[in-house]
Amino acid sequence: MEEKERIIIPDESGEEHLFDVLFTFDVDETEKSYLVAVPAEQAEDEEVEVFAFRYEENDGNEDDLTLFQVETDEEWQMIEEMLATFSEDDTE
Repeated sequence: MEEKERIIIPDESGEEHLFDVLFTFDVDETEKSYLVAVPAEQAEDEEVEVFAFRYEENDGNEDDLTLFQVETDEEWQMIEEMLATFSEDDTE
């Protein structure tokens, strides 16, 4: 079993939560990068809440990311399409 990449994301109150990264992808047209993750404690559950963020690497360091909320419907639609593709790959 491959080792999942994990990240810690603080919430609004500063409490840190551990997430398993499902996948990341880049959009060439917009030159933006996205990250899709699930809470680590839910990773084995049937129904998991999926979180998506736009991210930027700080000083080109892939271990140091700044996350941004996904705000536009276009971005969400693209993420949902990627998720559908990812889910299909996962079930084969």
